[in-house]
Amino acid sequence: MDDPALSNQRNQSSPATPHLNLPSRMSDSSLHLENGPSRSSRTMHINRLLNYNYNSSPSRTIYSDRFIPSRSGSNFALFDISNSPTSAEGKEDGSGTYHSLLRSALFGPDTPDKKDPLGPPACRNIFRFKTETKRPLHSLSPFGLDESVPGISHSPVKASRKVPRSPYKVLDAPALQDDFYLNLVDWSSNNVLAVGLGNCVYLWNACSSKVTKLCDLGIDDSVCSVGWAQRGTHLAVGTSNGKVQIWDATRCRRVRTMEGHRLRVGALAWSSSLLSSGSRDKSILQRDIRAQDDFASKLSGHKSEVCGLKWSYDNRELASGGNDNKLFVWNQHSTQPVLKYCDHTAAVKAIAWSPHLHGLLASGGGTADRCIRFWNTTTNTHLSCMDTGSQVCNLVWSKNVNELVSTHGYSQNQIIVWRYPMMSKLATLTGHTYRVLYLAISPDGQTIVTGAGDETLRFWIVFPSQKSQNTDSEIGASSLGRTTIR
Repeated sequence: MDDPALSNQRNQSSPATPHLNLPSRMSDSSLHLENGPSRSSRTMHINRLLNYNYNSSPSRTIYSDRFIPSRSGSNFALFDISNSPTSAEGKEDGSGTYHSLLRSALFGPDTPDKKDPLGPPACRNIFRFKTETKRPLHSLSPFGLDESVPGISHSPVKASRKVPRSPYKVLDAPALQDDFYLNLVDWSSNNVLAVGLGNCVYLWNACSSKVTKLCDLGIDDSVCSVGWAQRGTHLAVGTSNGKVQIWDATRCRRVRTMEGHRLRVGALAWSSSLLSSGSRDKSILQRDIRAQDDFASKLSGHKSEVCGLKWSYDNRELASGGNDNKLFVWNQHSTQPVLKYCDHTAAVKAIAWSPHLHGLLASGGGTADRCIRFWNTTTNTHLSCMDTGSQVCNLVWSKNVNELVSTHGYSQNQIIVWRYPMMSKLATLTGHTYRVLYLAISPDGQTIVTGAGDETLRFWIVFPSQKSQNTDSEIGASSLGRTTIR
């Protein structure tokens, strides 16, 4: 046994032995092992452990100040340091204290003991520089998982609505003209489709699929436009001779013929008992079918053929588009346009008023323009513009949701369903081999019919119903076959 006096003298003359930085609840005496090494040797042993696996290699560059490993992604099990190793007799091994201390000093108190055995195969690298964890989508939100933040929904994003990519019905339409400036298709509130084919007008009942020949203008005349009155019982027919005929569709009888235009009538629009007609003679005539006169007023402003006419849903404003690249807005009593829009660089045939927002007007330009523009006629402002990449032939808004559909000509001949106001594409429909010049929407607001110079009419389900607002129909063109309208 050492002499106490010699021991005190040695402690006073020798330099101070480095001490471990232990937690307050652990003393140096707790580290004493029976018949174990001295305190100095224990310290050297720990230093060697701390320097384990850090031997420098001449062929390896250490970037200790550039890369910070991720604790949650690192594989600490490769250190082979257990929390409390036990001996064969079941007693705790004395070196377990060192392992616990080392583990806490190196990795922190929250380091997991081992990797999930069900997880992917462990990498042989101890340190990883990224954490491979799968997080839910809402965890990427800057608000985290705080459910108390108002206005933040953590529910999963609703899947976008499916639009069938093929028409559910195709009708052959012989002699359907390939003329951008005509309007030869319209769908009534009574679910009857009117189509101008050559010098005749045919009616197709969407409920019974019955086809009726309404009129024949003769070899010296041809149909240039058709338009249903709002009640769906009377049809206006514009002719190449500049006349407008009114027909009672239920009786297949002509009610009257009105004159006033010198050239063909390519555009028609109803507002209750008031009928507006646009002509190649650059004028718009307002006709009251209850009066004896052929027209009540004449609207002048366009410098070329009038090819687009649409009344707003409240029947207070009339929008007109012409081959002079102009879009005009008229009120009920004006003979001069109250608003003039000159941003388009090609003919404006495609015109549509929004049924959801008062004063919101959409217009589309021809081949040299290719744009859909939106206007607020209440504030007289241009809202936005979307370049579609091809000639815009028609526009129509959905009555059930805030969406619209456009049909196109050169050069893609496509049909596009848009979500407004983002103007994101819900669907692009193809099938016509010529310009999609004609468009009408069914009275329930779900189905559209398109016509083209390929002499076909195609029926597409593009909008949801007003009740469900979620149409997942899978009806295809092959299910109902292909028939002819005459």
